[in-house]
Amino acid sequence: MSTPAGDSAFLSELEIEVRTELIVAEVGQPTVAADTRPADTGPAVERLLDPDAEAYADAERYEVSLRTLLGAIEAVEDGPESDHQS
Repeated sequence: MSTPAGDSAFLSELEIEVRTELIVAEVGQPTVAADTRPADTGPAVERLLDPDAEAYADAERYEVSLRTLLGAIEAVEDGPESDHQS
């Protein structure tokens, strides 16, 4: 199965947009500060309640989604003919 010319152009543009968005997501991802709280504080529980931790988790999920989409685009662009080459 080959990709029609119009679809190929669309996929190329989509790939550029996803790659650009991935760069923005990587650069804008919040950093997680070192955990300096005492051991008995329960950092795992505090992190669950921390809005910054939630934002970090959202940013990570978004980046993973972008990488998954990029992989799907590349798979469609490569097509099944690349599977048969040795």
